Amino acid sequence: MSERRMNMAKRALQELKRGDVVNLGIGIPTLVADLITPEDGIVMHTENGMLGVGPAPKDGGGAMDYPVNAGKIPVTALPGASYFDSADSFAMIRGRHVDVAVMGGLEVDEKANLANWAVPGQPLLGVGGAMDLASGAKTLIITMTHTDKSGASKIVPSCTLPVTALQAVDLIITDLAVFRFINGELTLIELMPGATLEEVRAKTTARFAEKLG
Repeated sequence: MSERRMNMAKRALQELKRGDVVNLGIGIPTLVADLITPEDGIVMHTENGMLGVGPAPKDGGGAMDYPVNAGKIPVTALPGASYFDSADSFAMIRGRHVDVAVMGGLEVDEKANLANWAVPGQPLLGVGGAMDLASGAKTLIITMTHTDKSGASKIVPSCTLPVTALQAVDLIITDLAVFRFINGELTLIELMPGATLEEVRAKTTARFAEKLG
């Protein structure tokens, strides 16, 4: 497990509060589920129809033994968990009953627009529930590497990939930095472990304000 990926998951967990209903996307966000304990009082939602998602099973059991999340990964059920159909699940999302969505990203731009479903050079499988979650969650947190495999910035002046949601992102957590949109302005608020301000400036093509604590 990459230490940088886990650092992003740990930072995302800091944004979650007791009583929050939280939906985690595929990729780095799924790591957050393994950090949450029943004592945290956080209620995990998955769009395929489960509320009260627990961490991955430790006994190696598969989909025939446990429920699965939207990424088809086996999960456990915490006490009080409930199951429902996809229509009810999406009614919860569209009705803004999900407090926080933590999702992966391919690009986020200066206007808080998100692109996260069409990977260049890969077959298009469809946006899935990402569009509903990005628009319907009360708070949207994006966890992603700061640059793509070629080294290009993923925090950009304007999205070039198909947009998932407009002006929806509240917080960006990368392996280098944490950005928050404050009064609509992209703002650097933290550096991640091992990162420097000079590195963040060099690897970010979007304009941003700096309010480091």
